[in-house]
Amino acid sequence: MKLDFDAMEETAIPRFRDGEKTTYARMFVDGNNRIMRGRLEPGASIGLHPHQGSSEIVYILSGTGKALYDGGEEALAPGGCHYCPEGHTHSLVNDGGEDLIFFAVVPRHGDGG
Repeated sequence: MKLDFDAMEETAIPRFRDGEKTTYARMFVDGNNRIMRGRLEPGASIGLHPHQGSSEIVYILSGTGKALYDGGEEALAPGGCHYCPEGHTHSLVNDGGEDLIFFAVVPRHGDGG
């Protein structure tokens, strides 16, 4: 199945998971996965949240930022990939001067989501 993110409507999600500013996403959701191309403007973030019943893979397409992960920080730049396994906590922050564009996949594990 081909997913055309350019043809999907971009949804604005203010303060996503209690983050700063607004997260913009073009998203595909079915019973097993959430797949999205997201955008964070400078200073925006996705709030710190745990993954119970799911994990998340975040691949950076452009811009720079950081992942807050289990109490630490990981610098992210184009080509970098952050992985948050089930049972761990993370956040994504745009601390750069341009939009942070990323591709994310959130597979559901068992009956979780």
